[in-house]
Amino acid sequence: MTTAIDVDGVSVSLGGVAVLDAVSTTVEDGQFVGLVGPNGAGKTTLLRTINGALDPDEGAVHVAGADVSDIGSRATSRLVATVPQSTAVAFEFPVRHVVEMGRTPHIGRFGTRTAADREAVDAAMERAAVTDLADRPVTEVSGGERQRVFLARALAQDTPVLLLDEPTSDLDVNHQVRTLDIVSDLVAEGRTVVAAIHDLDLAARYCDELRLLYDGQIEAAGPPASVLTDATVEAAFGARARVVEHPVTESMSVTAFGTDATGADGRVHVVGGGGAATPLLHRLDAAGFECSVGAVSADDPDAETARAIGADLVTVPPYAPVDDEACAAVADRLRRADAVVVADVTVAPGNRAVLDAVHGSDAPVVVVDGRPIGDRNLAGAAGRRLDARLRTRGRVVDDDPAAVVAAVRRAVGSKADDKERRTAETDPRP
Repeated sequence: MTTAIDVDGVSVSLGGVAVLDAVSTTVEDGQFVGLVGPNGAGKTTLLRTINGALDPDEGAVHVAGADVSDIGSRATSRLVATVPQSTAVAFEFPVRHVVEMGRTPHIGRFGTRTAADREAVDAAMERAAVTDLADRPVTEVSGGERQRVFLARALAQDTPVLLLDEPTSDLDVNHQVRTLDIVSDLVAEGRTVVAAIHDLDLAARYCDELRLLYDGQIEAAGPPASVLTDATVEAAFGARARVVEHPVTESMSVTAFGTDATGADGRVHVVGGGGAATPLLHRLDAAGFECSVGAVSADDPDAETARAIGADLVTVPPYAPVDDEACAAVADRLRRADAVVVADVTVAPGNRAVLDAVHGSDAPVVVVDGRPIGDRNLAGAAGRRLDARLRTRGRVVDDDPAAVVAAVRRAVGSKADDKERRTAETDPRP
């Protein structure tokens, strides 16, 4: 592959403070590389050095073989387009006029726009979904719409390299995905993209490779699975983290925990299946609870997660119902549990025995309120009745790992208080 961007030993200081320290990396043609790292790590500074807005104190940046410090801003702008992090504007230009600015590096000395320029602007606006905003003042559109306007401007610039600084920061979830889908399509067409992305899950999902920056240096580089690990995320962001493969996207998913996430004490049995328990298991494990799981299929994502965190696991063969042996194993875990969590699982004939056992157990129950029962019930009227009994029997909480952990803490504490009270009532000593 041909090298599109070559950053060689770049050091940059701003206001007397070293921001980048001898940073070196390369990006190949047609790659989508994400810059990740904590605030102040130097991601924006690196992008501004690549597009020639900043001259490095030491080192050099070459784009398509040209040193951007030597070729001038106009020539650089025909090679590199940038979507900045801040899209604030002071003038009430119509949106189309802002997008047309992207054609400036291609317009001749007499400033005449051609039919090709107009076609490029039309195509960019359509691709970024801002055509309907064409005549509106850019100062009157929302922050997310303005972000898409500046993306359209960069697309109209039609450069081989595209830089994006936090391109999804002001967008809702739908437009985050749409924006990164557009960028991925550009990469598939041969464009080279480097983007600073604060959302680690999105970076892992969309980028071919990542560069992890902190303390002014690139501390890890390569495919997302090699860059995002429990250890690297904790070192860079100062937070405990669990990095796993997402069961749906099959990309790396990062769950970070606050420094006060430890200190819990108690045993929790989790009823899962279909990956529904995976985020809960990571959060409960990080909070310090001893977990057991089951019964689930041996190849279920929840089983993989249980193995990864060293949880006590009860499994059945793939596609098999929960048999008597597995029921007995689950009953044993329920007897030893200080609390039980029922994840947002499908209610089916194959797992009804486990859910019945939960209903009949002595441990406090936390029921996760996820999908409506009509969307996850394969057991007919009996399934609906069982779901209603569990909700009456337990504490119902939102499908949010933090809320589940908080409810489990309360449940475990309540059981401990009850145990102390019973002990006091039966203690013969005065």
